[in-house]
Amino acid sequence: MAALGTIRSKGTFLIIIIGLGLFGFIAGDMFRSCETTGRMRSTRVGEVLGEKIGVQDYQDYLNEFVECTKIASPQADEDQIRAMAWNSFVQNKIIENEAEQLGLAVTTEEVKNVMTQGTNQVLMEIANVTGFVNQQTGRFDMNLYNEFINNYKTQRNASPEAAEYFDKVYKFLAFKVKQLRQQLLAQKYQALLSTSVLSNPIEAKFLFDAEKQESDVELAYIDYKTINDKDVQVEESDLKAKYNEKKEMFKIPEEIRGIKYIIVKKEASQADRTNLFKAMEKSANQLREGESPEKVVRESRSNVAYLGVPVTRNAFSPDIASKIDSMAAGAVAGPIESKSDNTYNVIKLISKNMLPDSVEYRVISVVGKTNAETQTKADSVINAIKAGGDFEAIAKKYQQTGEKTWVTTAQYERANNMTKDNQTAFNEINTMGLNEVKSIPMAQGALVIQVTDRRAMVQKYDVAVIKRDITFSDETSHAISDKFKQFVAGHQTIEAMEKDAVKAGYQIQENKNVLTSQGQLSGIGNSRDALKWVFEAKKGDISEVMTVGQNRDEILVMALTDINPKGYMAMDNEDVKTYLQQEVLRDKKAEKIIAKLNGVKSIADAVKQGAKTDSINQITFSAPAFVGAVQSQEPALSGAVAATEKGQFSSHPVKGYGAVYVFKVNDRRTIEGKYDEKEYAQKAMQNNMQSLSRTAFQELYLNADVKDNRYLFF
Repeated sequence: MAALGTIRSKGTFLIIIIGLGLFGFIAGDMFRSCETTGRMRSTRVGEVLGEKIGVQDYQDYLNEFVECTKIASPQADEDQIRAMAWNSFVQNKIIENEAEQLGLAVTTEEVKNVMTQGTNQVLMEIANVTGFVNQQTGRFDMNLYNEFINNYKTQRNASPEAAEYFDKVYKFLAFKVKQLRQQLLAQKYQALLSTSVLSNPIEAKFLFDAEKQESDVELAYIDYKTINDKDVQVEESDLKAKYNEKKEMFKIPEEIRGIKYIIVKKEASQADRTNLFKAMEKSANQLREGESPEKVVRESRSNVAYLGVPVTRNAFSPDIASKIDSMAAGAVAGPIESKSDNTYNVIKLISKNMLPDSVEYRVISVVGKTNAETQTKADSVINAIKAGGDFEAIAKKYQQTGEKTWVTTAQYERANNMTKDNQTAFNEINTMGLNEVKSIPMAQGALVIQVTDRRAMVQKYDVAVIKRDITFSDETSHAISDKFKQFVAGHQTIEAMEKDAVKAGYQIQENKNVLTSQGQLSGIGNSRDALKWVFEAKKGDISEVMTVGQNRDEILVMALTDINPKGYMAMDNEDVKTYLQQEVLRDKKAEKIIAKLNGVKSIADAVKQGAKTDSINQITFSAPAFVGAVQSQEPALSGAVAATEKGQFSSHPVKGYGAVYVFKVNDRRTIEGKYDEKEYAQKAMQNNMQSLSRTAFQELYLNADVKDNRYLFF
């Protein structure tokens, strides 16, 4: 931000930037460096495939990933970006290792071919940020990319500010192209993996029948709920046998810990709300009295900057956008409370006009020793152009290209701020006529601009918005914290907290699946320090009161309740034992019900044994049947129906998730559709491939023996 602020304050440099396509502003505030810091206790942040990952190496990778991702998505949550960075890092390491062993590689020529096509999602992200877009196809434009790369050294040498700015752009492009190469390598590995998946005519026909054959059945069932749990004896040996049967379900690739916690959100008091409302009323009156919108918005500490240029509705949050259409020019609305984002808002609509959404222009920047000399040079350029001179040839005399460039409203309407020079330039470009040539004075120098095309006339608004969060004061914050700390001090065990929490106005919550790889506690922003405590604490420990939350507006206390080491979760784990108990209960209830229904020859016989009846239509093998009477999806029932002929009664009771079933197939039909063996063979292969891909990467991840110690550092 400091570097970009310096760039915007340098008039001569700004002229160069605008002269090169207003690129400096369009990218603008997005190039914000997001430095990460951490407390270092070791030299290893993790391990993948036996390779120890140094803290500094990963820090460098993380800095680049966060910085460049935020360029493309300025509003993205940084904690989520950090999680993405680690996942990407690990996946790339695993894929690169597999590719090396298999002899897979991505050549520079392959990357160039994909970039020339311009349709890859990574390339579209580049296009959205940099404006390297082909106006005819809407795709990434390789020519514009090459032009920037080729001119990079010349552009960065214009000044120290230029060097910093263009280095950031260059770094972003290098990062995205590296991402593209990694993506292509992963796709090659996926393609190779897919060659191991085959299909055949029998499987293809089976898949077609599974989709197209429907059955209507008359059903008799006995719900498991008809048997009381107390009437079923479950032995420890039963649980152990079921644990061994299902053991792979309980395999965990990393240590899991469980916590119980109380989290308190700090919210504005009535006094806080009243004080903010009065401040907003003062700002609204200043706007009504005609004070400078830019000054009022700035001094009000609004969340939304005033740009001073017309923008579309897309520039505003929905609560603001919904108001401006019904407002007249010059009107002021507010203060208005918006519950959707917990803010008070004041809106002044300065003007609204139909203006082009996209403008193509070309520009020559001129600089003289004095304003008079600058104007003389600008007039000379305009006269030469009006006399029929070639624009690009004239531009070359000033060491510029004079090439045509498109600017769209979307490229600047969500900016955090705008300089006076940029306000002037964008306002002029928006209102100039087709082929009009004009000299636009800047803080230093001038721009000679010609508009060469205008497209998509849209409604644009010049709006001043004051948006303020309804938040707590320091006094309110201290009062909430003091009350909570007193409660925690008087309750030093989780049992004591659980006993009195509700009475004190707090709620005990639980998270049984805390992982270091999450990077933070699930659903709680800025909780990396809290996560670190969880994995350093001993079972039964109570944490100190910590400040957390996306806006540091929450306080938290935790108790460590469980530790599950990497490997298999123990049978005596509360969740595991509950699951085993339910499975064994269902098995034993099913045995009793099946004993009742064995030998029945009809629905009527089943009813005599206590069964209830229902009818279910349109059962296919490709999807589990849903039995509304017991609110359960039953894949076993779908399979049994498909294996029973039309008019036949099921020969064996079917054990489902919600009940045991017998049935009669009353009707079967084939849904309209032509069988295409090639199509269904391909579909079968894709289905198998999806399953294989998930399983394969899970195995690769487990075999990579990933160790994640990020919580110790970041």
